[in-house]
Formats: sequence, structure tokens, C-alpha cells
Amino acid sequence: MLDKLNDPQREAVKYLGGPCLVLAGAGSGKTRVITQKIAYLIGQAGMDARNIAAITFTNKAAREMQERVGALMDANRLKGLTVSTFHSLGMRILREEARHLGYKPQFSILDSADASKIISDLLTTTDKQLIRSTVSQISLLKNDRISPDTALVRANSDGEMHLAKLYRAYQDTLQAYQAVDFDDLIRLPVDLFEGNEEVLTKWQHRLRYLLIDECQDTNTTQYDMVKQLTGITGHFTAVGDDDQSIYAWRGANMENLRLLSTDFPKLKVIKLEQNYRSVARILRCANAVIANNPKLFEKTLWSDLGIGDPVQVIEARNDEHEAELVAMKLLAHKFEAGTGFKDYAILYRGNHQARIVETQLRMHKIPYTISGGQSFFDKAEIKDVLSYLRLIANEDDDPAFIRAVTTPKRGVGNVTLEKLGAYAAERHISLFAAVYEEGFVWQVQATQYEPLKQFCDFIGRMQFEAPRAPAGELLKQLLDAIDFETWLYDSDEPKPAETKWKTVLELVDWVAKQGENNGKNLIEISQTIALITMLQGRDEDEVDAVKMSTLHASKGLEYPHVFLVGCEEDILPHQNSIESNMVEEERRLMYVGITRAQRSLTISYCGKRRRGGEWQIVQPSRFLRELPGDDVRFSGRLAGDKAEGAISKQEGRAMLAGMLAKLGG
Repeated sequence: MLDKLNDPQREAVKYLGGPCLVLAGAGSGKTRVITQKIAYLIGQAGMDARNIAAITFTNKAAREMQERVGALMDANRLKGLTVSTFHSLGMRILREEARHLGYKPQFSILDSADASKIISDLLTTTDKQLIRSTVSQISLLKNDRISPDTALVRANSDGEMHLAKLYRAYQDTLQAYQAVDFDDLIRLPVDLFEGNEEVLTKWQHRLRYLLIDECQDTNTTQYDMVKQLTGITGHFTAVGDDDQSIYAWRGANMENLRLLSTDFPKLKVIKLEQNYRSVARILRCANAVIANNPKLFEKTLWSDLGIGDPVQVIEARNDEHEAELVAMKLLAHKFEAGTGFKDYAILYRGNHQARIVETQLRMHKIPYTISGGQSFFDKAEIKDVLSYLRLIANEDDDPAFIRAVTTPKRGVGNVTLEKLGAYAAERHISLFAAVYEEGFVWQVQATQYEPLKQFCDFIGRMQFEAPRAPAGELLKQLLDAIDFETWLYDSDEPKPAETKWKTVLELVDWVAKQGENNGKNLIEISQTIALITMLQGRDEDEVDAVKMSTLHASKGLEYPHVFLVGCEEDILPHQNSIESNMVEEERRLMYVGITRAQRSLTISYCGKRRRGGEWQIVQPSRFLRELPGDDVRFSGRLAGDKAEGAISKQEGRAMLAGMLAKLGG
């Protein structure tokens, strides 16, 4: 089983003498090491799969790992193996230990939209920027394990005191709703482990060996959870790469890799430097750029996949010309190399750069998919409507209850909901069930109770109709009854409100077709939607289309041919990063972009760009000057006296015409 591994990979798999850090460079086979080590622990070391947990950051990574382990061993030997994200593991711990934290096991998990709605109500504002900023600041406080009480004590300014009070009110609201947010899924288990030795010991004995993927992306709370669970023996293998730490903005703390050496003095460090992805020239470019950052651990990527073609760095006149160049070069390369569209990726620093590129791809009839683009079912107006469908399917779905009862507003205020939440928690029942209990009726005034009862009666009527009425018609009735269209226009500007209403009508059409074609009722369709949203993104790789993605979303992926666009000062590195002295993180982002490419890499930048309605001369990214001259073919300003000059539109069209003639002949 270990014959296919190189020497450092084999050493990493077989090492069981204590804590182990595997420094895995880009494309060095880290997933193979983790999956083979799971098989080795069970097959050779005689460990029970129930006592092993592999922890990742994304559901996709967990799924891939599960499938690869499944291909290595008999399914019976893998029974009880935990392969999950940090948040899924936290949820599992919380479900089991909820009573220790004053929660019922059926607590609700609020998504970011639900959390934003609570913050919006507390701030009494609809200012999206302010709400987003507040949610983000509270999230960072949680990730750094700062409680509301600690935040209040530490506050050194009016702004910090205001944030701390908001944080306190937000947490009180969550507790009243018997709900947790995304960050609580890890923070609460860590707090519980710290305060309850019996519970901690139970989980330490249950999860006796941990494998942690992408260790450089852990935040303070996640790192604390790892330390707590491995405290007795230090039996873990952490896999990470300090050169690919690009998530500081969401709380990731690269210092955790350094802390491992301090917290676990017997830490064994194994480096994986052989890259199985890219040709030598691409790796030499990546090594040259990242060498300008200070290092936690020295390593140099290498491969035996051949030298490869020079990396192309081209200057375009402006962003439209850049997009056209990319489209034409991609078509030319595809024609000459006989590749598929799925062999290409176009990467960029920010989502705003995608629009112009999309326009050119459409003009040239190039199919594409956008990674990280918002799914239809993730749009706020769709989630609002789906909260009703979720509640009709399951009246015990508390987050759906909260979202539906407050969208549109129907006279049910926060105070009433908090009383309802507290009563439901005390009685260990759902919010919906609590409305019909006599004990609750006496706790609120008639004017507070009446809108609640009307809402629940309405849901009850819909539940009665759902198995009997055509799904599309019933959904139309529901939208008419709650006057959803009017509410959209009342709560937004006319143009966005119109767009949102059209999106909702698309949902109605889709539901109607599902009902007519598949004979499903509204409850069955709502369950289908839940499954669709869970499985989204599974089949992306099977489509023959160019992948467009931000650099952040591209991490962990690879493509034969990569175009990296907009490599200019103030874009990459980003202006905010330059001002906040975060250029090193931007350089790691450039390194991630370069190392996505397997066979060829084309990097582009513009001569000028329109900003605030005016044309401005822009500077090539400082990272381009760090590339090794022998491995790169420059054009434009960076080529100096040897400038080949950016290809003109006429030259580009002539190239394309020549190709098409050749194809026709």
C-alpha cells in the first residue's frame, strides 16, 4: 500500500511516535498522505476506526477524503470513522452535550442571513455595510475566543464598548432562540471542554488520533479544540503549508503552525517538497515569488514533470482589451493543443473583475462556470420563501420559524420572540409548539399573542393543503396570502425589488414543473430543495467549461492551463492590504495562483484602468518583478528594451481569422 509513496510521504504515514507536522507544499500529495495514514492506522497499527477523526475545512474536501479512504479499505473496517469539517465535528459534540450548555439537543443553527437579520434589528438599521461589518467583527471576536463579558471589560473606546454591548445582546438573543451561529459550533465545545473535565476526557478517549488538514487555516478557537482533544497523548498529524496561508481576514492564524513547536516540544516535522502537479518553470516562478516572504519553515518545491514552456506575462491596454486577449489566447491555445474548455481556469483577485471577462467569453461563445458565485437557492428572497416551505414540511424547524414569522414583518417583535424562545427552551419544545401552550399565552399580552397565533394557524392550513393541492398553485396562494411582492417593493428600491420578484416567480415556475412532471407535493419538493442545496457543486468538474474563480476560491484546485488576470498594484496586492501592511499575505495569494497551473501559465496586467469614471495609468504588480527572468517571457513595460508589445486588436483578430481558416480547410 505504501509502495506508491515517496520517502517523505512514507515517513509521514508510518510515524506514530507522537505529534507530527507534515509541511506539504502545493501539489505535494497531502490528501494521499492523510488517507493512506488512516488506512495505516487501522490496517497496520490496529486502531479502531471509531477512535480516528480526520478534520478538514470544506465539505468537498471531507467528501473527497471519505471516498479515497473507502477505495483503500473494506467498508466494514471503516465503520465509525469520523471524516468531517471542524464545524460538523463541533455540531456533533454540541448535539450530544447540549444540556451542559443550557441548550436542547434540537438547537437551531442560524446561517449568515439569519445572523445578519438579528444584528439589523439590534442596530435598528438596514445599512448593509454596517451590518456586514458588525457581523464580521463579532465573528472575529468569537474566533479569538473573546466572550461578550471579556469584550466589555477590554473595551478602550466608545466604538469598542458599543460593539461589546451589541455582541452581548446578540448572544442573549441566540440563547433565547435556542440557536447557535456558525462560529458557536466550535467556540461552545471549546468552552465546555475547558470548564468540564469529565466531558473533555470522554471525547479524548473517543477520538484518540486526529488528522488535521490545512492546519495553517485554523483560527485560535479551532487550534484550541485540537489541543484539548489531543492533550493526553499528542497523537495527531497536522498537515499544512505556511506559504498557502491566505485567510487571515476571516480569523485564520498562521502563528498556530509556530505554536505547534512550542505546545508540543516533541513535534516531528516532515517536509513534502516534491510537486506532482506543475512543470519546473511554473514551480521556479512560485519559489522565486514566495522567497521574498519571511519563512516559518524553509522548503523548495521541485518536480520531475519536465521544464515546460516559459510563463507568459503580457500587458494589455485596458481591462476590456485584457479580457479580449484572454479569450483569444485561450481559443488559440485550445485549437493548437486539442484540449477541452475544462482544462482552463481564469483567476482573479476580486469578484468585480469577472464581469468584463464574462462578457468577452460570451462574445466568443466560450462556455464557463463561476466558482463561488451565488447559487439560486442562496439568494435572500428565495431563502425567505423557502423558510415557509421548510416550516410547512417540519413545524419544529426553529430557524425557519424565526425567518418566516419576521419576513414580512407581521407585528411580532423581538421581545415576544425572546419570551417564546425562553418558554420553548424551558419546556424543551419547538417555537411552533410553544405558541399553542396555555402556559405561554399567559406570558404575553393579547396584542402580542394574536399575530403569532394567526401565523401558526396559517402554517397549519398550508400543512393540511400541501398533500392535496398542486404545488405550484399552493405556493402562489402562499405568496399572495403573505403579500410578499408588496413587501419586497416596500423594503427595497424599485429596480432590485423587481429583480427579486422575478427570481421568486422563477421559483414558482420551477416548483410547478416539479409538481406536474414528478407528481410531487409541496412538502416533498421542499425536501428535494434541501437535498439540492446540500449536494450543490458536486458535478461542477464534469462540465466542459472554463472555470472562473477568485484566487481564494481556487485554493486546493488545479488546472492544466491558467490565466491570472489583473496583476497590478492596488489589485494584487490589494490596496487595503498595502495600507494595512498585509502584503505578505497577498504574496502568498499570488503563490497560490501560480501553483494552480499544471502545464502553462499566462499572467496579464493593464496599462490603464477606469476608476471613478476616469482613466488612470496603473502599475504592474510588484510580484511580477520577483519572477525569474529565465523562465518568463515578458511583453509590454516589464520587457524593457526587448518589449514585444501587447498584441493589438487587429493582430488578435487576424490570428483568430487565420485559425478559423485553417480549421475550415
